[in-house]
Order: sequence, then structure tokens, then C-alpha cells
Amino acid sequence: MENFKIDVDADGIALVTFDVPGQSMNTLTNGVMAELPTLVERLKTDDAIKGAVITSGKASGFCAGADLGDISGGMLAGGGGLQGAYDAGWRFNGALRALETCGKPVAAAINGLALGGGLELALACHYRVVGDSPKIQLGLPEIKVGLFPGGGGTQRLPRLIGVQAALMAMTAGSSWRPNDAKGAGVVHEVVAPGTEVEAAKAWLKAGGKGVQPWDTKEFKIPGGGPYHPAGMQNFLVGNAMIRKQSYGNFPAAINLMKAVYEGLQVPMDAALRIETRYFIKTLMTPQAQAMIRSLFLSKQELDKGAVRPAGIPKSDPKKVTVIGAGMMGAGIAYVQALAGIETILIDRDQDAADKGKAHVADLLKKRLSKGAIDQAKYDALLGSVTATTDYDLIKGSDLVIEAVFENREIKADVTKRAEAQLAPGAIFGSNTSTLPITGLAEASVRPEDFIGIHFFSPVDKMMLVEIILGEKTGQAAIAKSLDYILKIKKTPIVVNDSRGFYTSRCFSTFLMEGMAMLEEGYAPALIDNIGRMTGMPRGPLEMHDDVALDLSYKIAKQTALDLGDKFVPAEGADIVAKMVEGGRFGRKNGMGFYDYASKPKTIWPGLAELAPTTKGIDGPEEPTAFAQIDELKTRLLYRQAVEVARCWEEGVIDDPREADLGAILGWGFAPWTGGPITLIDQTGLSTFVETCDRLTATYGDRFKVPQLLRDMAAKGETFYGNFEGAQKAAA
Repeated sequence: MENFKIDVDADGIALVTFDVPGQSMNTLTNGVMAELPTLVERLKTDDAIKGAVITSGKASGFCAGADLGDISGGMLAGGGGLQGAYDAGWRFNGALRALETCGKPVAAAINGLALGGGLELALACHYRVVGDSPKIQLGLPEIKVGLFPGGGGTQRLPRLIGVQAALMAMTAGSSWRPNDAKGAGVVHEVVAPGTEVEAAKAWLKAGGKGVQPWDTKEFKIPGGGPYHPAGMQNFLVGNAMIRKQSYGNFPAAINLMKAVYEGLQVPMDAALRIETRYFIKTLMTPQAQAMIRSLFLSKQELDKGAVRPAGIPKSDPKKVTVIGAGMMGAGIAYVQALAGIETILIDRDQDAADKGKAHVADLLKKRLSKGAIDQAKYDALLGSVTATTDYDLIKGSDLVIEAVFENREIKADVTKRAEAQLAPGAIFGSNTSTLPITGLAEASVRPEDFIGIHFFSPVDKMMLVEIILGEKTGQAAIAKSLDYILKIKKTPIVVNDSRGFYTSRCFSTFLMEGMAMLEEGYAPALIDNIGRMTGMPRGPLEMHDDVALDLSYKIAKQTALDLGDKFVPAEGADIVAKMVEGGRFGRKNGMGFYDYASKPKTIWPGLAELAPTTKGIDGPEEPTAFAQIDELKTRLLYRQAVEVARCWEEGVIDDPREADLGAILGWGFAPWTGGPITLIDQTGLSTFVETCDRLTATYGDRFKVPQLLRDMAAKGETFYGNFEGAQKAAA
């Protein structure tokens, strides 16, 4: 076997080392799946083997789960239809069932993270030992890519820790640290790192049994099953909670609940087959296919530097200066410190700079309290950040990032002062979210080294960074910026210059369409509820409050100055202006479309005077109501997708992977769609154009599609089809 090595000691204990060649992390590839039955057969039939310990040969982890590109392709390819897909899906499930019923005790020595199929492999073992390391996580995160556990997780986890705890963990895709996993009942023992195999062998030598609890006659589901008086409440409440969280957009969540509900009523062998059927059914949905491509495959490619210019030596930034120590600048300083980058944090006065470093300290204290770092590491990380007003300390920086106010004059002054300290080849990055980079670069004496590096707030949680190219930005600046972003473990996209760039420009259309609905007379609560029903994380009015109404107001004023007679006010601009002038700035000062002093927040009563409610969901009959709801949902999603298509036609973005992942990670575009480009492709170009033409006729030119979409529709093309064809041609 290529992926498993077996060593049998004098006590008859087989040490099975899982080590996929050529990979830094073990994953469940088709090759691994093919070898699992062989491994199990050897353990079962070799009389010299009395028991086994499965561990990893990788320092980075036990197993990170399935290689979804490899596995999903294998399940859906080959022309075997539904039966062929089921057989491929059952291969892993059947092998794990054979492992736990092989008649010999098997322990898992978990010496690194165990996620997805990696944890399912461990759950199929009779005993689980995990190292006590803050780097180790155990969980079943499949729901995050549109799937659910398909290797027995939906059946073994509820039987181990109870239905409620299992459903909460699987529907959230959450993970446990080692001691939390022991407390929950997921593992049996937490030991010092490096002693996992020794502890697992000790269990075997002490008479460990090779029988799972659910295979004994006396077994009862913790907390009760579907027809237990207490257990049935989990499904009654669980259905409501899933509906509240997903609005029916994620088939995986619904099918997960079905698999658990049905599986717990039958013996394990039948339960696992039920799980496989629902898993394959989910895998075949367009939502799962879209999410796997964008949130797994595309993300992996971009996280590995897929868009980095070729032929430029890799750089490794050691020292980076951040100018502006507000929440954004301090957040950038924090992620740099975690990545081992010496950071100079500059502000106008020492108090402001110190406040920024204090924010870094607060974020580090959270990691310290969770055991993710120790006191020595905390001291070292905080010590790598220098808070100052002295621009001379910029000397030696590989990169400077300005994160000051969205004001051209301030940014120009900062640029000139910082560049005076930079060595040739060092990069200057602006964290602007709206101002065109080419215009800001006019203040630079080295525009080839000037680039936009747009972080999202809060920086410590938001994974996307948008790189924006000015007209004179050089290839070396792009490469060095990407190297920096990958070092701080963020996902980059690269876009060309435009007002609002890609993310801010397209995201703003969601807010503006919500404002259009408000102007039309729809109730604020209805607008936000339907916004969440689309799969967006919040409604457009809520999000507008989050972004800050005064920021929208200031951006509108700056844009009006820049564009002059060409400026067209956004929908609801008058409403926003009156609110800001009345002191309502949004969530940040507790007053926006909502009043935040009360818990929960309530809609501001004064909004009714600025935007009277004259419309609702008409008609007592459900079909009419549903049709109206669907219309509003379509408007909110298609408004954004049309703007993405315009960005594509204008050359702002030209990679569907970046367009989709940037939309999901950057502004929360409905993940179940796979992103706006996938939404257009899966809808079909002709159908999408036809719907937009109807919306244009009804609501105005904001839904007017670019000619690009009409041309593609006429040719029967798709964005991904064209992109993949171009990649093949280039290869």
C-alpha cells in the first residue's frame, strides 16, 4: 500500500501509519479509499495482529478530510448513474464499518487535526487518544461546503454524544479542541503531545475491546432517539432551527437531519446505507456542486497563489509598517504579528498609536485565554508590534500599508512621507475601500510599486484581501503583495482599478436595492427578512447600519465631487442624508435604520416619516405571496450579479474563481449559489438575460445586462466554460 504502512510489534499490535505521499497533509483521496478495504482485510485476517493503532505520519495533522475534487469527481464520473455514485459513496462508509467490526480492537492515536472524513475514520475506531495541543481541532465541517458527513459521522456522533449536541456541531460545522472533545465524549483520552501512540497501545494492552457501544444489546442513544419523549424534541426544535438558519437554501442541512432521524431508528449497517443515500443525493444538488467548487477547490487554488505572476522570485516580508492605528490598522497589525512579521504601527499621536497596540493585545489575550498560545508566545507576539509616531522607523520595511481616513489629501501626505523612508523595491499599499488606486498613485514617486491592498473588517475574522492594480502597478508589486497576503494566511483576489473596485462596488448594489424597496414603500422588516432569505448574512438595511450611514454619505459626497455632472445619486440617498444630518450614523453610534439601545434592536420609528410603508405581501392566497417574495429575492440577488457581469465586461475582474470567492468571502454573497458568476452559469445565460430584461422593464436600467451577457447567451457559453477553455488553450 502507498498510503498506509503497517508495523507489528512483539505484542501483536499493528501500528498503522497513515501517510499520503507527496502531500503535506493527509487527505482522503481516491487512492486512500481504494486501499482502505485492503488495510482492513489485513488487520482482520492476519493472525499475528491482535489489535491496531492508527496514527499519522504527518507532523501537520492526522487527516484533514476528503480531497473533494478527487472524491466528488470519482463519485459523479464514470457513467454509472445513481447506482454508480452510490457504490462509490459506500466505498468509504463500508470500509469504516468493516474496520469497526473486524473483531479486533483498533485505537486512533490522533496526533494532529482530524476534520471531516479524518474524524470519521477516528470515530470508527474503538478508542480515541488525542494529543493536548492548541493546534489540534476535531470536527465535521462538511456543511460549510454544501455537504454533510458521509463516512458515518451522522450515525456515530449522535450515538456517542447525543442527538442535540451532534446536530448542533454538524449543522454549524464547528470543531473541538482536545479537552473540549474529551468533555463532549468525542475522544476518550487527552495526552501529552508525542505520547498518543504509547497511550493507545496501553489501552490495547489493558484489554481494550474491539466492539463499538452501538453494536451491543444494551446500547441506548444518549438523551433518547426519535421516538423517545425527550429525544423527539431535538427533531421538532431542530427542524425549526435549521429553517431559521438556512431558509431552505441548503439541501445539505435538510438531508443531514433526515439521515440522523431515519438512521437512529435502525441498526448501524442499515443506518450507514441511509446516510450514503442522502449524501449522494446532496452531492448531486447544484448547491453542493457550486459550493464545493468555490469554497473548496477555488479557495485552495487561490490560497496557493494561483494568480501570482510567473517568473518573479518569491519574497518573504519580514517587516511591514501599518499607518493608521484605528480598528482596521490594528487588525492588520494583529494578523501580521501572528504571521511572525515585525510590525511598525504609526498614528498621528502616541495615544492613538498606543490604543491600536492595545487592540492587538486584546485580540492576543483572547487566544491566550483559549489556550491557543501561552504567555511566552503572547509576550513575543505583542513585542513584535511597535506603536509610534516616528516615520523614521519605516526604514527597512518590505511593505507599507496605509489605513487612514478615506480622504485623498491625507492619503497623499502619508504616501509621500512613507515613500521617503522606503528602499527601492519595497511596496506601498493603500487600504482604501473606494478611492481609485490610479488616482491615489499620483501622489507616489514610484507608481510601479503602488498598489491597493483592501482588507475587510474585522480583519482578524474576515479571510479575503482584495488587491487592486493601478494603471502603472508593476508585476513585481503584485507578486510581493500576494506573497504577503499568503503569509498572513488570507485569501487574495486581484482586480483592476475601478471606483469601488470589485467588492465594494458590487456589494453596494445590495444596499441600494434595499433602499429602492424602501422608497417603493415596502416595510423595513420585510426588506431585511427577505434579504436574509436570499442567503445573505443580513438584510440590506441592517448591513447598511453595519457599514455606517455616515460613511455612505461621505463616499457619495466625494464621488459627486470626482464625477461632477456625471454623478447619479444612489437609491435612497436623500433618506440616508437626512438620517446622517440628524445624527443617525448606524450601528456604531447605536442609531441608524434600527435603534440599538434596546435588546433586541428595533426599527427606528422615525423611518416611517422618511419612507412611509405603502406596500406589503399582497393577497390572502399563498401563491401570490410566494411569487412576491420570490420577486424581491430575485431583485436582491440579480442586482448584485448584474453588477458583477458589468465588472467582467469592463475588465475589473476576469477570473470566475476570484469573482465568486471574492463575493462570498468579501461581502457575504449567498454561499449556496457558489457566487454570482456560478449563479449566472447555473441559471443559464439566456434565462438570466431574459429575467433581467423583465426586471429592467419593470424597475429600471439598474438591471440592464451588459452586451457581454447577450453575446455569451447567443453562443450558448458560460463563464466557467470559457475560463477553463482558455486555461487548456494556454497549457
